[in-house]
Amino acid sequence: MNYHVLTLFPEMIEQGLRTSIIGRALADGTVTLETVNIRDHTQNKHGKTDDYPYGGGAGMVMQAQPVYDAYMAVRGNLKKEPRVIYVTPQGRVFNQAIARELAVEEDLVFICGHYEGIDERVLDEIVTDHISIGDYVLTGGELPAMVMIDAISRMIPGVLHNMESAEDDSFGDGLLEHPQYSRPEVWHDRRVPPILLCGDHAKVDAWRREQSLIRTALRRPDLLETACISPKEKAFIAKFLENQEKL
Repeated sequence: MNYHVLTLFPEMIEQGLRTSIIGRALADGTVTLETVNIRDHTQNKHGKTDDYPYGGGAGMVMQAQPVYDAYMAVRGNLKKEPRVIYVTPQGRVFNQAIARELAVEEDLVFICGHYEGIDERVLDEIVTDHISIGDYVLTGGELPAMVMIDAISRMIPGVLHNMESAEDDSFGDGLLEHPQYSRPEVWHDRRVPPILLCGDHAKVDAWRREQSLIRTALRRPDLLETACISPKEKAFIAKFLENQEKL
C-alpha cells in the first residue's frame, strides 16, 4: 500500500503517522507514505492557495489549480488511476467495511481541505470517493486522513504481527469486541472472570461471543441490524434485554 496525502501541513501527517505500529510499517516498507505540500504547486507568487468564494460568504476557498497540480505530480508516477479520497463531512461515513475495501488498493490519494473547502471543479475532475469520519466539522482534513490510514493499514498483511488481532477487533464481524483482561488476576478487589482461567478454549470463545453480543446490544444496538448473528444468538439477545428491563 502506498499512501499519498495532499495537504497544506505535511509535517502534521508525517509526525502523526511515523510512530507506533504504523511507523514501524513505514520503516520496514510494508506501507509507504508520500506527503505533498499543495502550497508547493501554486502559481501565485505569494504562495497563496485560497481566495474569496464566488457569490460571497464567510471564509476562503482553496483554489482548483494548486490542488490539481499537486495531484498530477503524484499521478505522473503511478501506473494507473488511483482511488482519490476527499476528506469531507459531506461524504459517506467511514467504517470497518470501507477500511477493508480500501486496503486492497495499491495506491490511495487523500486530499485534505481547509477553510470553507475546495473549489468544486477540481473535486469533480479528480475525486473518486468522498468520505467522512463523522457528522462534525474539523479545522482540516489531516486528522481524518490519519484516522483512515491507520484503520486501513491494520487490514494490510504484515502491518500487525498477528492478523488475528485485526479480525477480532470491534466491527470485525459487525459486533463490538468482547472485554479484555490481563495480569494481575485481582485488581482493586475485582477478579478476572473465572472462565478465562479455565484453559478450555471452546468455552472461552463461547463466553467472548456472548459478551460481544451483550456489549453490542447495550452500547450499539444499531449494529445488530446488519451483524452476522444466528437465530439462537438473536434469541439470547432478546432474553438478555428482557432481563435487563426487569432489573
